[in-house]
Amino acid sequence: MALTGRAALLAALGSIPVGILEPSWTGILAVNGPLALACACDYALAAPVRRLVLSRSGDTSTRLGDTADVTLTITNPFRRTLRAQLRDGWPPSSWQPGTEIEASRHRLTVPPGERRRVTTRLRPTRRGDRQADRVTIRSYGPLGLFSRQGAHKLPWSVRVLPPFTSRKHLPSKLARLRELDGRTSVLTRGEGTEFDSLREYVPGDDTRSIDWRATARQSAVAVRTWRPERDRHILLVLDTGRTSAGRVGDAPRLDASMDAALLLAALASRAGDRVALLAYDRRVRALVQGRSAGDVLPGLVSAMGPLEPELVETDARGLTSAALRTAPRRSLIVLLTTLDAAPVEQGLLPVLPQLTQRHTLLVASVADPHIAQMAESRGSAEGVYEAAAAAQAQSERQRTAEQLRRHGVTVVDATPEDLAPALADVYLALKAAGRL
Repeated sequence: MALTGRAALLAALGSIPVGILEPSWTGILAVNGPLALACACDYALAAPVRRLVLSRSGDTSTRLGDTADVTLTITNPFRRTLRAQLRDGWPPSSWQPGTEIEASRHRLTVPPGERRRVTTRLRPTRRGDRQADRVTIRSYGPLGLFSRQGAHKLPWSVRVLPPFTSRKHLPSKLARLRELDGRTSVLTRGEGTEFDSLREYVPGDDTRSIDWRATARQSAVAVRTWRPERDRHILLVLDTGRTSAGRVGDAPRLDASMDAALLLAALASRAGDRVALLAYDRRVRALVQGRSAGDVLPGLVSAMGPLEPELVETDARGLTSAALRTAPRRSLIVLLTTLDAAPVEQGLLPVLPQLTQRHTLLVASVADPHIAQMAESRGSAEGVYEAAAAAQAQSERQRTAEQLRRHGVTVVDATPEDLAPALADVYLALKAAGRL
């Protein structure tokens, strides 16, 4: 016998959990039985949520500034059509500000026994690993009056890698490298130790390069030319201590150091040198070594992706010991750190002899372009004070750099945009001078 009236309403409400109805609905149930019955039936006909089958696929890495697509597959195993609104939960830094709602929410309809796919497009604003939180699904009935809601834990991780914006400088640096290596018609040669060829003496050549035996066999003075050495060892050391957390522009100093390290690594690997990476503050944060020329750059990018500055003072002695363990043979050690007076004078200077005794040391630091702008301030009392403070800061950096140079250290101090090409130029100059 079919139920009617209040009996039908109570039967339809049997599947609604206790507490689902707000107090205002109590009055509706009392005075408007047909509407209440429609709402109850709508809720009962909404597809269940917690037993849906979900899976993920898609990108697992992307560069900062690029997009990553992560696909959700939703399978409906029930006999009722799933009409749902879905929210794919990711950290706020997974999207550009103001785009989260549009990017993370999807509407879909899945017939019984079928599956549908929706794609969440991420555009991260920070490096590191972005972890998916949960997928929240709200299932509506045919009339859209009531809904069921549940969440599914569905882990997924997207690693956001450094953007490597200095890649644009690589072609020009490689052209200069080919000139040094003798693969073009330019006759500039480095003073390496690998003999390359003989040519006629021209004014300005080093007289120590004259080959007297070859000169005796011909009518012109002959000089030896040298090919820059290959298979040298380059160790890139990233200081990830508190000074690397300082922001210059929109990014931490560590990001600019990473970009410079990547350009140098790409150039050195093309030159036939062996490149390793060490990231350190009070312990080793990342270590990449023993990679082939084709694998070194992907290895460095992957290792740098999750690195974040640590708000601790860098242990200079520990860093030196780790660097010496990583570079047992004579190497070019490129230390990307600060030129602030206190960390250098109290931390780095006392341990410099251990590094410079066997290795060639190059210190690269990120300068703040805002300091140079402050130094040009004039026209008001505030501007004069800013100029004086900037001049003092610049003087302290120059004094610190001179202290390092007196210990035989090559110093590169440049703004974030100029650091990478400046560091590559110094590397090429060292190679041309035969110091590698």
